[in-house]
Amino acid sequence: MNIMDAVKNLRLKTSAGMMECKEALKESGGDIEKAVEILRKKGVAKAAKKSTRATDQGVVDSYIHMGSRIGVLIEVNCETDFVARNSDFKKLVKELAMQVAASNPLYVSKEDVDPAAIEKEKEIFRAQITGKPANVVEKIVEGKLEKYYSDVCLLEQAFVKDPNVKIKDLLTQLIATIGENIQVRRFSRFEIGDQG
Repeated sequence: MNIMDAVKNLRLKTSAGMMECKEALKESGGDIEKAVEILRKKGVAKAAKKSTRATDQGVVDSYIHMGSRIGVLIEVNCETDFVARNSDFKKLVKELAMQVAASNPLYVSKEDVDPAAIEKEKEIFRAQITGKPANVVEKIVEGKLEKYYSDVCLLEQAFVKDPNVKIKDLLTQLIATIGENIQVRRFSRFEIGDQG
């Protein structure tokens, strides 16, 4: 495979820019799989740098589950209206809405959880653990708290379509691909008969 075919193949796999693909192929000695890994590592680093940039564009989307018994409204923000119209961005927003319908999170992220709710959960967890030293109890409580976050926080949940990927990792991957910060701003989930 010549270099142009390799670059084209790598671009199809990663959606990275031509020069980035060329550099990754050079760094990997022409090995496409290694080049994918190099681009992913660089992408995660880029995404971390972009996380502080303002997101004042985006979309509000909806998802109505079959049978019209569950509906979701979700707002996801990005930096530019160009990205808000991007098909990968729109696909992500739709998948996030479906995730909310399927997994019923209560919060977007750990930071959104009410500190009083966290203390209440810790209290319950401590009451469940008996006969262990205090330092062991606290480690168990922290572990149970992480499990609690993965149940109630959208960004901490496992993606319903691929349980090996957390929602926050899905966001990071797209941030790395498109080169803009993306944030889930808020969502509302409606279910027939739910009084909450």
